[in-house]
Amino acid sequence: MRSTALAIFAHPDDIEYFGAGTLILLKQAGFETHYFNLSTGNCGSVEMGAEETRRVRLAEAQSAASILGAHFHHPICDDLEIFYDLPTLRLVAGVVRKVKPSIILTHPPQDYMEDHTNTCRLAVTAGFTHGMPNFVTTPPSDDIYPEDVFIYHSIPHGLCDPLRIPAPVESFVDTSSVFATQREALAAHASQRDWLDKSQGADSYLKVLDEISLKVGRLSGRFRQAEGWRRHLHLGFSARDEDPLSTILAEKYFMREQNGP
Repeated sequence: MRSTALAIFAHPDDIEYFGAGTLILLKQAGFETHYFNLSTGNCGSVEMGAEETRRVRLAEAQSAASILGAHFHHPICDDLEIFYDLPTLRLVAGVVRKVKPSIILTHPPQDYMEDHTNTCRLAVTAGFTHGMPNFVTTPPSDDIYPEDVFIYHSIPHGLCDPLRIPAPVESFVDTSSVFATQREALAAHASQRDWLDKSQGADSYLKVLDEISLKVGRLSGRFRQAEGWRRHLHLGFSARDEDPLSTILAEKYFMREQNGP
């Protein structure tokens, strides 16, 4: 199994909220880690224009990736312009083909906004193309790899789907030991303090992360702070139905008992 993990999320700061703790732990376990937000975050300000917002948020995301120890990949879309279409898929698949991840972390299939759900669909399909030489990526590359790919979906914002139905959490990662670094990476997105306060009444964007991690930790029944995940079905991605995070993270990983098949 390749020791490479790629986080594919929608906006600058999404990785920090939903997957940075797991990404840090994979880094500590010897993985090469990669940080890829599809959007520039250009709409994330009520004070700056779009171009200045793109510039500021790019610098913040690069700083956050550096704090996490992850390789940074430039965004390819603007806010609310992440669509599940062929040109965008070719770009995302190009990054997957270049990085060759064995683990992809991404959004859940159902979330509160379309940028998140479209990013999930793009990440899943791009991962599916990893062994398809006849699928043309942007930039073009025939550097396919046959190894297994495992996809993990984060919890949705609010821990529910868009119709308010609680979202199940299959497994939990203990992020307590790395939470300070995760929080430092989120703090690098300083432009979001005023934006989230004014647009969503978030009070403090750092406080939101504190509350999410503690709430998911309580749901686990054993960790103080945690991130939640669900595995994508392995068919078409792996010959075996495995859960590599359970082996890699060992005692920092806990899977709930599942009912049914």
